Amino acid sequence: MPAGGLREVRLASPRGELAALRGGTAGGPRLLCLHGWLDNAASFLPLAAELPEFDLVALDLPGHGASAHRAPGHDYAFADWIHDVLDALDDLGWDRVDLLGHSMGGAIACAVAAAAPARVRRLALVEALGPVAGDPAAAGTRLREAVAARRALAGRPPRVIPDIDTAVAARLAASRMTPEAARLIVERNLRRVEGGHAWRSDPRLTLPSQLRMTEDTVQAMLRAIDAPVLVVAAEPSPPYFSPAVRTARLACLADGRLDVVAGGHHLHMEQAPRVAAPLRRFLLDPAAGG
Repeated sequence: MPAGGLREVRLASPRGELAALRGGTAGGPRLLCLHGWLDNAASFLPLAAELPEFDLVALDLPGHGASAHRAPGHDYAFADWIHDVLDALDDLGWDRVDLLGHSMGGAIACAVAAAAPARVRRLALVEALGPVAGDPAAAGTRLREAVAARRALAGRPPRVIPDIDTAVAARLAASRMTPEAARLIVERNLRRVEGGHAWRSDPRLTLPSQLRMTEDTVQAMLRAIDAPVLVVAAEPSPPYFSPAVRTARLACLADGRLDVVAGGHHLHMEQAPRVAAPLRRFLLDPAAGG
């Protein structure tokens, strides 16, 4: 059984089996957790320990952790993540839930809440409120570079990593986080190969996206969200989620609130008790709406 008392579960999906970690209180409020880009379900282990009253499922999104990769020849289109989440809910037998998303997982959670409002009671987001927007003037260049990168990826052999410490160091070189947080994510994202380990995550996830929504489109999507929303944001903020962007997007919500926490992008791992407090108030308070 993984650390934190969560157990491995498998969920059926038309695009391939989904892996997840499940724990907490059976029969408690249903909470589906969606991780960030190149993270996995283990990124919610610290927070799960602070939310024992929930029936908590932390999903490995396709291509991440122990979940299946997209079929050969297919890509990771943003809209497809919506169906992955709905497929997971269907297999769990969960008609209506609370969603908790970090970073990319928060962007996906927003899209699910906008696309299928009857399925989402409340929406809790850490370091996210909609996807990263793209400059429409750069759409042609982005498309050209993304297609070239995709065509060049085929046949590239996986990198062999000699040991877990080397993998943790590689993750720390790419992401600013504590070594303890990096290790939780890395240990779930490795598979044994001859000579050491290789990443489990699909290398197609590292390719640049072919298309991005404009800021106007993101804001229009946020206006379609009916559920109450809580955003827990780090200070200092990353450049793609600046206070100005955050404020403009919050203004699009019918019921949105903000809690700013001093810390880094993975603050839900590094400051789990501090982040869990507003989450619990928001998700368990019957006066919070939803």
